[in-house]
Amino acid sequence: MSVRTLPLLFLNLGGEMLYILDQRLRAQNIPGDKARKVLNDIISTMFNRKFMEELFKPQELYSKKALRTVYDRLAHASIMRLNQASMDKLYDLMTMAFKYQVLLCPRPKDVLLVTFNHLDAIKGFIRDSPTILHQVDETFRQLTETYGGLSAGEFQLIRQTLLIFFQDLHIRVSIFLKDRVQNSSGRFVLPVSGPVPWGTEVPGLIRMFNNKGEEVKNVEFKHGGNYVTASKEGSFELYGDRGLKLGTNMYSANRSVETHMSGASKNLASQTQESIAPNPLAKEELNFLARLMGGMEIQKPSGWEPGFRLNLFTTDEEEEQAALTRPEELSYEVINIQATQDQQRNEALARIMGELEITDQPRQSASKGDDLLAMMDEL
Repeated sequence: MSVRTLPLLFLNLGGEMLYILDQRLRAQNIPGDKARKVLNDIISTMFNRKFMEELFKPQELYSKKALRTVYDRLAHASIMRLNQASMDKLYDLMTMAFKYQVLLCPRPKDVLLVTFNHLDAIKGFIRDSPTILHQVDETFRQLTETYGGLSAGEFQLIRQTLLIFFQDLHIRVSIFLKDRVQNSSGRFVLPVSGPVPWGTEVPGLIRMFNNKGEEVKNVEFKHGGNYVTASKEGSFELYGDRGLKLGTNMYSANRSVETHMSGASKNLASQTQESIAPNPLAKEELNFLARLMGGMEIQKPSGWEPGFRLNLFTTDEEEEQAALTRPEELSYEVINIQATQDQQRNEALARIMGELEITDQPRQSASKGDDLLAMMDEL
């Protein structure tokens, strides 16, 4: 397991979250000023300097529930609110999209180019906010500094760590199903065509060498694919052509997206359930959340600015049905970490949670979902 995986996981999932929220804000005809405020507030919180400092410290990945808690807080860093079912769908879409990108990376190192594609798109959301742009550019510098000198083997370990994190997730996504890159079991279909990784040759030839390193024989074979040589390597500079589309915004065409639990995922639900009993990583996860969320600066709503609810489903009825039918074992609503004996650490986390509290908005109506999610209340 690589201890350098967390920044790449967080930034890429965060990029996918912003793509989805942007699409839903446009689909629900949220006024432009409110939509910009939501994206600006989330991006500003996501790229906060203290938060990034904690994120880039070498550390193991923790549970999906621990990371989900961070994204829940991040999604509610502005005046927008999501119900539990919409938050579940948002997280499902984020994770499946990035899993697909990691699987299709031509080289392990290309996961860095995927990250840069996400950062390039994020900068497009905040082009009129120079202060936030500077935050994103600073994160780019940290990425270059941290990952620029890593070997191919180290990147392979990072890719392997990411795939282990995603291995039990087989949620069907309508866009992937329509494009025939995902089958009915929720597993992705890997292509047998297109450019090969930069620096490699099109398959079809076996070379044999003697003990002096001289080629003595070669044999051709049919590989069954339709491969071509990569025309150029993607740019790892601050500005440039990344050379691949993985990590770009697949929702820019305003396509509706649905998710479905596959049969395999339902059968695996009992296996993936996280025990509520004390476990050896409980204290580490608590430390992780305390450090990571302690660096998050949530923007407090100013004055009497009304909030609004965003629905990731077409109708409220679909959202309610999704909440009822989602297997309980796959819900990320509460992280149950037993660490009550460490009073000092609990008090520190309680203080951090208090600082992160978002002031309730005055109720404009009794519409469901106006209340803030309180995922951390039972921590």
